[in-house]
Amino acid sequence: MAKFSMNQMTTLRWSFEQDCFRYREAGLSAIHVWRDKIHDYGEAKGAILLEELELEVSALSWAGGFTGSDGRNFKDALEDARHAVDLAHELDAGCLIVYSGARGGHISKHAQRLFSGALSELIPYAEAHDVTLAIKPIRHKYGCAWTLIRRMTDALQLIDLIDSPRFKLVLDLYEFGDQPDVLDNLHLLIPYLALVQVGDRCCEPQEEPNRCLLGNGHLALDETISKLIQLGYCGPFDIELMGRDVQKLEYDEVLSHSVGYLQAMKCH
Repeated sequence: MAKFSMNQMTTLRWSFEQDCFRYREAGLSAIHVWRDKIHDYGEAKGAILLEELELEVSALSWAGGFTGSDGRNFKDALEDARHAVDLAHELDAGCLIVYSGARGGHISKHAQRLFSGALSELIPYAEAHDVTLAIKPIRHKYGCAWTLIRRMTDALQLIDLIDSPRFKLVLDLYEFGDQPDVLDNLHLLIPYLALVQVGDRCCEPQEEPNRCLLGNGHLALDETISKLIQLGYCGPFDIELMGRDVQKLEYDEVLSHSVGYLQAMKCH
């Protein structure tokens, strides 16, 4: 049976507590936790609430910014990432998503060295805490503000180079769900996957993501999700919906539509 989680970015204006109760009421059994939300609620208290509601944590977002693009120096970004690993361990999160940060004012090689240097220190720490780190390639234009990893091939090469069972991949179907070079090779991705994110779109995004309700766009989500399950992917499918097409909708409507879509697929 496929497991579906809701990403807290989908219900950005709700509090951590609201998210937990509303997701559970909607019939979901897992949640993608964002650090800002659980920090505002209280990390220890949040961990207790998740346990009481029997909500599994599919992923924790995020750690990174090692290139200094968000204003932090390397040392501070690395220390923050270690705290994120500690929290991921406490929440028994499926993975901790890691972004390098933008290239910024660095030349590409130096930015890559900063990211590699951070990973060389962070991965042993994650391994010692039984936490899986996961990188998420973002191929669209806005991705350059988040990560140096834009292509799937770049992500796979880095994972092979690191060669750690605690360093894996996030496949975002919103980004790659219409890319033949990815869809035709899903069988090769299965061993690398920590998380699959689910989002739909009506058109190619430009300056920012614009995700629509599941099934309302042109991506063949049903087919791709079914194929991933048939190929042996048994991790969570994380629903992330944000952008102009959904921001006008009530969150309860987004939740009920998403759960209804999944139930109609008969793999919820």
